[in-house]
Amino acid sequence: MAAFPDVPGPVPFAEPRSRTELAFRHYRPDEPVEGKAMRDHLRFASCYWHTMRNGLADPFGAPTAHMPWDDGSGSLDNAKRRVGVFFEFLEKCRIDRWCFHDRDVAPEGRTLAESHRNLDALVPVMKQAQASSGKTLLWGTACLFAHPRYASGAATSPSVSVFAYAAAQVKKALEVTHELGGEGYVFWGGREGYLSLWNTDMRREREHLARFLHMAVEHKRAIGFKGQFYIEPKPREPSVHQYDSDAAACLAFLREFDLLPHLKLNIETNHATLAGHTMEHELTVARDAGALGSIDANTGTEHCGWDTDEFPIDIRLTSKIMLIVLSMGGFTTGGLNFDAKRRRESFEPIDLFHSHVAGMDAFARGLKIAAAIRADGRIADFVARRYRSWDSDLGRAVEAGTTSLVELERIALAAPEPQLESGRQEWLEAIVQEYL
Repeated sequence: MAAFPDVPGPVPFAEPRSRTELAFRHYRPDEPVEGKAMRDHLRFASCYWHTMRNGLADPFGAPTAHMPWDDGSGSLDNAKRRVGVFFEFLEKCRIDRWCFHDRDVAPEGRTLAESHRNLDALVPVMKQAQASSGKTLLWGTACLFAHPRYASGAATSPSVSVFAYAAAQVKKALEVTHELGGEGYVFWGGREGYLSLWNTDMRREREHLARFLHMAVEHKRAIGFKGQFYIEPKPREPSVHQYDSDAAACLAFLREFDLLPHLKLNIETNHATLAGHTMEHELTVARDAGALGSIDANTGTEHCGWDTDEFPIDIRLTSKIMLIVLSMGGFTTGGLNFDAKRRRESFEPIDLFHSHVAGMDAFARGLKIAAAIRADGRIADFVARRYRSWDSDLGRAVEAGTTSLVELERIALAAPEPQLESGRQEWLEAIVQEYL
């Protein structure tokens, strides 16, 4: 029996002004944009944790989500049933990829060995679902933050026993990701940070985290996994400070511990907001370092110091994101994973479709707007002109490191006062506005 009887087949396509309640108005998977199909530019994925496991509780109220397929138990039968429901959702919502935490798909056992067996029992179910649907795994990861053993961190725990447990859990999750043909694997340090420095040896914790990641790289090679490793920045919540606080901090950490060749960044909009940055800033930092790998597509409430994981429906935001993605030549192994949940009031199963379709349409519009802005060329031309003095002999000498402070002082003393040109910010914003 279908889990979503109100959606008898794949979500249909409709014209932008159509009043059809559930339909794609802008997303057309095979529509070419800059010579590539829209689905290949966007590489949409749905996350198992919010789509199948989030009951929509909040700190002040019980879960509200209606999930008639879920009996509420931690049984393997219930876990297997959820897989079928999820892949029915992916097919009907026209989403090609998915992402998971190990404890999302399989229940945690009383022992580590039992947890491993539970995960092993789900692997053939997930493989069959992928084979029959044609859906693929964008990336997998391990949940190293929910269980009480990780209250003080996993790879950064003050307990070496917890570190070892986390290492075993990542080993297994990485092997399962490999078996399912995953294109990548994400490290998100939900508790890899501190609440207080009074009881924290930050130097040792950061060194332990680096050692943990190096061991993962070693095991990746040992099992022949070819997927991309990602680290996901987040500044705080639940910790006061997390060691992967933003894109620049992650890059500094990876360089310091010789990990940059092995990991790229998975950037999330809500985390950028919590870090006090724009998503545009975080993506640009990662792109300029050649380290932008994948994106968790969501948004947050800017005046709320919490990770609200809302669906992205702001066209200006999606346009800025896709401008940066297009500027780097598009995704390779990464994509747009909807790490987003319905609002607590949107508790019916049909709301899973409305939320994802809204986000997919927003990114489809953002992609087309970004391509139009690039074809227009005025913004790119203005930026190039603004920095044209750096293409002079003097500018090239400074960039090449072939001049000195003494030489620059001599030039500055002999030259007239520098004259700046307007940055024309409002004009550039107006150009963007033409396409929104």
